[in-house]
Amino acid sequence: MIYPQNAADKLGFTEIKSLIQQHCLSEMGRQMVLRIQMMTSFDQIQKFLNQTKEFKEILENDTPLPIRNLFDIKSLADKIKVEGAYLTEAELHQVLLSLQTVFAVINYFNEREGRYPNLEALFEHLPIEKKIVKSIEQVIDDKGKIRPNASAELQHLIHSILKAEQEARKKIDHIFKNAQNNNWTADGNLTIRDGRLCIRLLAENKRKVKGFVHDESASGQTVFLEPEEVFQLNNLVRDLEFERRREIIKILTALSNELRPYVPLLLAYHGLLTKLDFVRAKALFAIQTEAVMPVLASSAELNLINARHPLLYLTLQKEGQTVVPLNIKIDEGQRVLVVSGPNAGGKSVCMKTVGLLQIMVQAGLLVPVDESSTVGIFRQVFADIGDDQSIESDLSTYSAHLSKMKYFVENSGGKTLVLIDEFGTGTDPQFGGPIAEAVLEALNRKHIRGVVTTHYSNLKSFANITEGIENASMMFDNMEMRPLYILETGKPGSSYAFEIAQKIGLPPNVLNAAKSKISGHQKKVDTLLVDLERDKKELLENRISIERQQRKVKTLIEENEKLKSYLEENRKAILKDAKNEAKNIILNANKLVENTISEIKESKADKEKTQQLRQNLKTELHKHQIKEPAPKKVEVDTSELKTGDWVKLSDSETIGQVIDVTKDNVILAIGDLRSVVKRKRVSKISNKEVPKEIRRSYSSQVTDAVANFSPEIDVRGMRGEEALYEIEKYLDKAIMMSFSNLKIIHGKGDGILRKLIRNYLKKYSEVSRMEDEHPDRGGDGITYVYLN
Repeated sequence: MIYPQNAADKLGFTEIKSLIQQHCLSEMGRQMVLRIQMMTSFDQIQKFLNQTKEFKEILENDTPLPIRNLFDIKSLADKIKVEGAYLTEAELHQVLLSLQTVFAVINYFNEREGRYPNLEALFEHLPIEKKIVKSIEQVIDDKGKIRPNASAELQHLIHSILKAEQEARKKIDHIFKNAQNNNWTADGNLTIRDGRLCIRLLAENKRKVKGFVHDESASGQTVFLEPEEVFQLNNLVRDLEFERRREIIKILTALSNELRPYVPLLLAYHGLLTKLDFVRAKALFAIQTEAVMPVLASSAELNLINARHPLLYLTLQKEGQTVVPLNIKIDEGQRVLVVSGPNAGGKSVCMKTVGLLQIMVQAGLLVPVDESSTVGIFRQVFADIGDDQSIESDLSTYSAHLSKMKYFVENSGGKTLVLIDEFGTGTDPQFGGPIAEAVLEALNRKHIRGVVTTHYSNLKSFANITEGIENASMMFDNMEMRPLYILETGKPGSSYAFEIAQKIGLPPNVLNAAKSKISGHQKKVDTLLVDLERDKKELLENRISIERQQRKVKTLIEENEKLKSYLEENRKAILKDAKNEAKNIILNANKLVENTISEIKESKADKEKTQQLRQNLKTELHKHQIKEPAPKKVEVDTSELKTGDWVKLSDSETIGQVIDVTKDNVILAIGDLRSVVKRKRVSKISNKEVPKEIRRSYSSQVTDAVANFSPEIDVRGMRGEEALYEIEKYLDKAIMMSFSNLKIIHGKGDGILRKLIRNYLKKYSEVSRMEDEHPDRGGDGITYVYLN
């Protein structure tokens, strides 16, 4: 349980539920979100968390779940429970669409059997009764209207109505034409008055045509007359219409009677749709807040790693900022944290983060923490946050606090999480501090868990000497006079009251007067805390710097050791090979020189012979010189590229076809993939250099794609995000295939989908303009999109 009742509001849990509701597709899903509450059963919490985790996995990594039509079929099932009651055409169509969604969802999970066990459990043992769908489809068409052939009698009546209407129209057209020829008619064509087809006659000619006057114009110069010959036929049509309506009711009643035995199953289907919408909304909110499933423990403990307040996270995300993560641990040894520190330093946010995330987990919601975080289970969450004074109950602020303290002391236990903000405030500190200390002592004896924020020194001292209670503080940069929003456990924090007052600009004489009024002991304690904070911050910075240098040195040593080891292993072999090669070179050189001298002597220093021998010696010596390899020149084809050219990537053997050329980039089709590469990375090749199988594959792909692509898409009945997803894929294909215009059918309705689609298309630079279809062919229910 959560005490008091408004604690959920103050911790932000009510707002969390409101945000989750925004992701629901149906009213029944929203109603289920409203009923979310803290649970205490380990198995139930685990089940709810796993369901949300699995649905999050589907949304992020799998094919979208086919949830399109979610209607409240429970109310429809309740309606046909009554004998003689029947569902209308629209209501039967809602049942049909809902069941189609149910069966599609069940098939979806059957194809992935075993992958999402907790979601599969939602419809375990739930049969797929296709007979219901078949029965409805025999009577109701895809547009939710009754089929003309739903019964032989209905088909006969529809045919009779059509025949009578045609005959009536034929007769009135003949009379109207005759009246026109005699100049008896007023301007205009045939018109409808009181549901009857009438002729516009000038008032002075109304007795020249036998019939019944149904209306006249405001000026009285024109009358609207129904010819006598047509009157009986129109009455016949109306009678046939009544008979048709009676036959439709008869058919709907018979169908409703046929569905009545399936009411329990329809209610089960309704429950599945509601739960799916509910879990889907929770998963979408988890994605929105980057939430995960922590480790769930059955004991009353808490170890949050990199936790973020979800509401603060969403607020700062809109402003382009990030939340400083919270690390906090509460267990048997460290049951209560007394958090102190400066105002606006994050104490209350720390406490509210703990309370909100705990309630969220026990309500089956994923939370924004590290996956290695551990969250236990508490039977109760007690919170004292803010001012609860009540004029009606004659309670002051402090009295309201004391009333809660009384309840906490009397009703808490080892599985109670207690959250108290600004503990002891609201009265004279001289008395408020000792009372708060006594309450904390009583709560500690009951082994409660909790987080308490305070500025009172006596509570900091009490936490320092009491087993189970630990001091903690919000870190503060006293050089730049700004909070760091980092929780540090193990020591109390200063309120930095004088430092903050000085930064704000309080006059020095006022500050000095204030300092003189506090006790010397208190002044020493506060100064010591400030100095400790400064020293600790310097030590932390030095430690980080040393650790960074140590990592760098360690990396260099490892690299040096590897290099040294390699040289040791290969040094002897390299030297031996080098000596042998040098020895061979020297021996060969000596032989060459000796042979050259001998041949010169034999030729008796013949000039030509000597020159030839010297050239041979020079050639042999040149062979053993070490040549530096010349740098390779990368040749890039700078010829102009155009759409349809074949190119090869310079750093691989990959071949692609040019789709488009921009300033410095080329868009290539490489198989089924599309890639953007720099112009200098490709070189143009001739068609002969492209293998036949690649050319044939590209040609067939393009031909098939163009042949199968229709420049028209119908998104009526889709939700906004679903319609935009389909249009995005469709538009990409159209741009790639160089279509000049497209046709999007979205329907009229309230114009919301039309506005959403057109605003979305404006972001495409390829879209030059948009306009409505002609009024006779759909008007603003269809958008034509023209591309550059």
